[in-house]
Amino acid sequence: MKRLFTHTTVCLSLVLLSAVAAFGQTATSSLANLPEADTLVYINPQRILNDAVPKLMPAKEVADMRSMFDMVKQQSGIDPSKIDYIVIATRFKRPTPDLSFQPAEFMLVASGDMSAESLMTLARMASGGKLRDEKHGSKTIALMTIDEIAKEAEKMPLLKSFSEVGIVVLNPTTIAAGSPAYLRAAIDASEGNGRIAAESLNSLMRDPNVLASVAGSPWGAFAKSFGMLGTEGNARPPRCESKLGDFYAALTMDATNFRLRGMMNADNPDTAKIIDNLLSGLLQHGISEIPDKSAQAMLKGMTLTAENDEVVLQADFAQQMLKDLIQQHMMPKKQEASVPQPPKPPVKRPVTRRRKRG
Repeated sequence: MKRLFTHTTVCLSLVLLSAVAAFGQTATSSLANLPEADTLVYINPQRILNDAVPKLMPAKEVADMRSMFDMVKQQSGIDPSKIDYIVIATRFKRPTPDLSFQPAEFMLVASGDMSAESLMTLARMASGGKLRDEKHGSKTIALMTIDEIAKEAEKMPLLKSFSEVGIVVLNPTTIAAGSPAYLRAAIDASEGNGRIAAESLNSLMRDPNVLASVAGSPWGAFAKSFGMLGTEGNARPPRCESKLGDFYAALTMDATNFRLRGMMNADNPDTAKIIDNLLSGLLQHGISEIPDKSAQAMLKGMTLTAENDEVVLQADFAQQMLKDLIQQHMMPKKQEASVPQPPKPPVKRPVTRRRKRG
């Protein structure tokens, strides 16, 4: 019997590991159709809502959340707990030929067990007819001008690129929203042109079982946006191949802890130690400024260390400690009992006597 139990446990473990690996390959394969990005944020809603939240929230709150999801599903046909991933991407562009700086473009992509066309229909209804269609490649982008920002852009031209947003269905289960130019690039990438570099994707998805991860190349973005790689009208070979500043961070969980791991490229060991000293000092100062002593105690577990040419971040947060902290902040604040004040003595009014007439 014991041997049968052990065999069954091993088989179940292999099945779970295979499922995790299959999901990781599916997510990575899907993300490979995105356009190039300088910073990427990956969120795994299924793991957060189905695995992490029940360990942090009271059972009643979790039940209420699931009831809300059922209501959303009935109204829109979309179950938030069935979304495979949400990715937030930003990219910087080279300066224009007249050497004008161009702000970053942004895009949010969501994919999962849902109908992207249904979401597009809801977006059209919510816009009140303000969406207008633009054809690009084999897709149709629905665009909308944000009047308030467009008005401010007349005074500050830098805001012009944020005055218009769009939404597009990339495939039956994937939808994207963001800057129109970035959405056009996403359509091109879905058709095989200008796809994200494997290096960027491998950095973001080095652990496909994360709750959330982030990766980026701030130095590369700076070099691009400030003309070190040329302009849109006059490209030039890159002058700086340094990976200084390239970073990665991820939040995972095991049976008892939430685990935060991250690293930043510092180019060489000396620079790594300098950055480590600076960031460690800022981290400790920031923690000391937090008024909540429980949060302070939890965050003191974060450590920064210089390892070769990298600065490494590590932290383990006990699930129970984090649960207690969340529940403490969710509890209604006790109202201070008002101390009864002694009654004020009555004010004596002066008595005016009438003078008798003689």
